[in-house]
This record gives sequence, C-alpha cells and structure tokens, in this order.
Amino acid sequence: MLRALWLFTLAGLAEIGGGWLVWQWLREGRSLPWGLAGGLILFLYGVIPTWQQEPAFGRVYAAYGGVFIILSLLWGRVVDGWRPDRYDVAGALLALVGVAFIMWGRRWFG
Repeated sequence: MLRALWLFTLAGLAEIGGGWLVWQWLREGRSLPWGLAGGLILFLYGVIPTWQQEPAFGRVYAAYGGVFIILSLLWGRVVDGWRPDRYDVAGALLALVGVAFIMWGRRWFG
C-alpha cells in the first residue's frame, strides 16, 4: 500500500510539475527550455504509473485521479500561494476515500 501511494505521489508531482513548467512557458512567457523540461517531466509521468503492481490500467488511473486532486491543491498552496477553501479540502478527502476503495476495497471488504 505504501509503494502504491508513493508511486501515485511521484506520478502526481511529475504531472503537475511538468504541466506547470509548460504553463510557465506558454502562459507566463518563460523561455523554451521551461517548456522542454515540462515535456520531459510529463513523459516521465506517463512511465511512472506502469510501475504499479495493480495490473488494471483503468483502476490505477482512476485511483491516481484522487491523489492528483490532493496534490493539485497542495501544489497550488505551496507553489502558487493559493489557499484552498473548506470545500476544496472536503472534496480532496472524499477523493482520498475513493482512492482507498478503488485500490484496496476488494481486500478489505471482499
């Protein structure tokens, strides 16, 4: 379970970080190397989920979506200085419950 969460976190940071670098390049006028670095990191984001032990692609990406929500809110807070409100936090917690059910619910309740 810890390995899966670690890989979700690593994938999320790669997706968000790579996307942020591309955003900086295209929307904020940064130089081309920002965009190229973002593209490379986004490529790595595509590779990282293949390291999950769960064999079902759809299940891995569905569960990852919940982790992505939490990481996106954290990124916004830490990097961009944006403050999530209570509805953002409540939604992230619901998403985390969904991650747990998708990835491990069959083991716990099945």
